[in-house]
Amino acid sequence: MAVRFKDYYEVLGVKRDATENQVRQAFRKLARKYHPDVNPGNASAEEKFKEINEAYEVLSDAEKRKRYDRLGPNWKNGAEFTPPPGWGRVKVDYSGFEEPSGGGGFSDFFEFLFGSSRSSDQEQSRRSKPTKGKNIETEMALSLENAHLGGRHRITIQDTRTCPVCRGTGSTGGVVCTSCRGAGRLLTPRTIDVNIPPGARDGSVIKVSKQGHRGAGGGEPGDLYIKLKIDPHPTFTVSGDDITTEVPITPWEAVLGASIEAPAIDGKIELKVPAGAQGGQRLRLRGQGLNKRGGGRGDEYVKLKIVVPSKPTEEEKSLFKEMAETSRFNPRR
Repeated sequence: MAVRFKDYYEVLGVKRDATENQVRQAFRKLARKYHPDVNPGNASAEEKFKEINEAYEVLSDAEKRKRYDRLGPNWKNGAEFTPPPGWGRVKVDYSGFEEPSGGGGFSDFFEFLFGSSRSSDQEQSRRSKPTKGKNIETEMALSLENAHLGGRHRITIQDTRTCPVCRGTGSTGGVVCTSCRGAGRLLTPRTIDVNIPPGARDGSVIKVSKQGHRGAGGGEPGDLYIKLKIDPHPTFTVSGDDITTEVPITPWEAVLGASIEAPAIDGKIELKVPAGAQGGQRLRLRGQGLNKRGGGRGDEYVKLKIVVPSKPTEEEKSLFKEMAETSRFNPRR
């Protein structure tokens, strides 16, 4: 039986002496361009996607590539090709092949050279071999208070599961699976509760064991790595374990001293403003900063801002005028 010869090197756009890495790079570039997800409803792109998957299936495997290259001058014909004796229905195990994301539906030419299906023993071995699932990396946004206190927080991640239509093969009836578009797997949202330790910081990474992608063949799941992103706070700025805030005070509070309320990460706190306080002066509140992972706490710094009345009453104006006439204080002297 004659079949149409396929030049796999031409399909991937590489030379016949291309290295394994060059073949892989060419495949990835073309796969991104013609993937069904990028070209929905485009039958031509879908066919091209299947073609480059088939080419990579052969050229990425040393044994298949060697058999293919042994065709000799026949590869130049580009027309009808009848395999030499001994080539028909050769069963080659390609269970280790994982690079293409599906494709399915190999051509008659491929099937003549390598066979159209795996043996049942090989397939059973591939399916039963435990393989650990891949890790998942994601981000979680937290308020400064939640990072400080820690606790359980809920996060939704994008997991994958085997496509129930094609059962992970990427194809049905010799064509690309319309459910998973050849990937063999489907994205599935999954919500889990994560324990955030007190004192988490921006950029911290939390590892949650066995909450990554599911393993194959009974293999254990991968792990989940969550990078924490602390939202900007409207009141505090953060520097390591310490926090800083600004508190407005009146001119007479600055002159006479006062006891006022100041914001703190755990609520409100009493602050003693010393007599003669200056604008921009920072007061330190020991142990009122953020929780530390190893125990203890940082400090809080309160920056004083002296604020004068923007619309003083007549009585206030009179008092300020009296003070101006009697005071000998000159800050510019």
